[in-house]
Amino acid sequence: MDYFSDLKNTVKQALAEDIGDGDLTAELIGESTKASAKVITREQTVLCGKAWAEETVFQVDPEVKTRWQFNDGEQVSSGEELVRLEGKARSILTAERTMLNFLQILSAVATKTRSLTERIKDTNTLLLDTRKTIPGLRLAQKYAVKIGGGQNHRVGLFDAFLIKENHIKAAGGISNAIKKAKKVNNSARIEIEVETIDELKTALEHKPDWILLDNFSISDMVRAVKIAKQKAKLEASGGISDADNLLEIAKTGVDFISMGELTKNIKAVDLSLLLD
Repeated sequence: MDYFSDLKNTVKQALAEDIGDGDLTAELIGESTKASAKVITREQTVLCGKAWAEETVFQVDPEVKTRWQFNDGEQVSSGEELVRLEGKARSILTAERTMLNFLQILSAVATKTRSLTERIKDTNTLLLDTRKTIPGLRLAQKYAVKIGGGQNHRVGLFDAFLIKENHIKAAGGISNAIKKAKKVNNSARIEIEVETIDELKTALEHKPDWILLDNFSISDMVRAVKIAKQKAKLEASGGISDADNLLEIAKTGVDFISMGELTKNIKAVDLSLLLD
């Protein structure tokens, strides 16, 4: 997956919405005034988003120099310096908010993902993201999940089938939905959602690649794993939070656990830029 394919455009749009036709407050500072600044974290975090931060600074002023103290994926303690910037004061302050926005959101995703993957590291279950991402930041957030130790589900609607409840109803049932999917594109991964053990058995008859177990109880997940017997990959989803049951779910033997919370229920990391 090319996580950086839309990076330049994403940064360009973010800067455009912030700067508009000019940074008024920056006009208070002499055009030639130089400055040195540092970005610090006020809480422990897994750093993520260097490429987006670098691109932000570059698009504002290619002459501003950055010196990073950590790389993406490294854990940083509260109070530590992430990066130092040197160049025109106007440029540094114009880039500040957009740069921090990318860093604090992506670091939050990576930090949360790292915390959750650590809980299930001794199992064979992988933690997946979903499409519940901030519009315009799909690839960036999926990169952050990967940096945090998670795995990416499909990127969008175009690279795999995910036949959910409403698709099943509209297509005329589980059997019809899977048959139609194979006719539409027999090379794409086919995943179908089931809500009961009986639906699981029906789905297995038509050999999908993955089966999503929607809101299954722990006991039913255990049954599902035994029934599937490697005939299809099993994904647990629906109502799964970062609560203590994550490990319990992983121990059932499902192949994947998908969580929208990795990218949608996040609290931005507290970062600050300070001039020397």
